[in-house]
Amino acid sequence: LKLQFLYFIGKMKCMAVVKNVVGHHPGANKFVPHPVQGNMGRCFWKRMDARLKELNIDIPPAPVPGGNFLPFTQTGDLVYISGQVPKHPDGSVISGVVGADLTLEQGQAAARVATLNMLSQMKAACGGDLSRVKKIVKIEGFVRADPSFASHPKVINGCSDFLVEVFGREVGAHTRFAVGVSSLPLGVPVELCCIFEIAKE
Repeated sequence: LKLQFLYFIGKMKCMAVVKNVVGHHPGANKFVPHPVQGNMGRCFWKRMDARLKELNIDIPPAPVPGGNFLPFTQTGDLVYISGQVPKHPDGSVISGVVGADLTLEQGQAAARVATLNMLSQMKAACGGDLSRVKKIVKIEGFVRADPSFASHPKVINGCSDFLVEVFGREVGAHTRFAVGVSSLPLGVPVELCCIFEIAKE
């Protein structure tokens, strides 16, 4: 009886460990691992480059700032990323006003491109290792929209959904705001800022 009791306790502990290091990826029909705290936890994480390849996501080089400011800065365990816009690697940008000459879906697509640039800055801040992203803390979303347009949060869902798709809900889910503005740099429809927590090397 004593041996049976010890076996039962050991089995329960193993189940608890598995529960802590495995999460369910929204939008997928299978379980994928999420990063957990500490170097031991990172052993359970599928390498981010493999995850990005699985999603057919190619992260471009980090855009160079267009003014006298930093693309990102770190204080403590937090990294602050400057505003990112839907700019393609060839230098072309997505422009327009959501609700006027751009549809909601086109606004969401623009937010996704801006998020891709945000990921490139995250990667640079993490020394090329996106698995060091411990938690997306906050997204700030600005939408250049027609005055009659009121679905700004749905536009920024293009960013939020993308981050959860890449990092999983445990790491990718975040706080945020989404506001409408009359103009944005280069005439773009979306600009995004991000705060994330970075793990030690």
